[in-house]
Amino acid sequence: MTGYRYDAEHTPPPARQVTDVAVERFEHIFEVDPKLMSDHVRQQKFPNWDTLRIAAGRADHLEWMHRHWAEKTLSAQELLDELDRER
Repeated sequence: MTGYRYDAEHTPPPARQVTDVAVERFEHIFEVDPKLMSDHVRQQKFPNWDTLRIAAGRADHLEWMHRHWAEKTLSAQELLDELDRER
């Protein structure tokens, strides 16, 4: 039986600096570097599984929105290519 391990769940993986304002703790989940926000927003601690649940929920929501409302979806690369053609 696997129990809930508080320390393991409430200690996020080390942050990898991605840009001067963004970090990545879990693969493909980017966040504003907490050091930049701590002066204005009190940082809350929550379990690692909750971070992963929220990220998965965003992807599910976006997929639902595309299915119901988008005539066409474009990748970021397609948008950049279109902008380059217009120049």
